Amino acid sequence: MKKVEAIIRHFKLDDVKSALSEHQVHGMTVTEVRGFGRQKGHTETYRGAEYTVDFVPKVKIEVICAEKQLQTVIDTILRAAQTGQIGDGKIFVGDLANVIRIRTGETGEQAL
Repeated sequence: MKKVEAIIRHFKLDDVKSALSEHQVHGMTVTEVRGFGRQKGHTETYRGAEYTVDFVPKVKIEVICAEKQLQTVIDTILRAAQTGQIGDGKIFVGDLANVIRIRTGETGEQAL
C-alpha cells in the first residue's frame, strides 16, 4: 500500500477530488496548510502598508491506495492540479506498512 500526499493550490481541490472520483479513487483526507518553497512568500499591501506573507496557504490531500492504483492516483493529481505556474505544489509518495479499519478490524487492502 502507498500513501500519496499532495500539496496543491486551494482552488484546485474540487478539480482533483472530481478527477480522483472518476478513476474510482474514493476516500481522502484534506488539510489546510501553510508553507513555502520556491515562491518564498509574497508581498501584499493592506491600507497602504506593505507586508510580507512568508507562508503561502495551500491544501494537503492524503490518499491511501493499493500499489496497482498508485500511478493512476499520481497522474490524476498531476493533471487536475497543474496550472503551469510556480506554486502548483508537490506530490510525495511513501510506503504504508498497514491500515486497520477500526469498525471491523479489517487490515491491509481490505481496510481501504
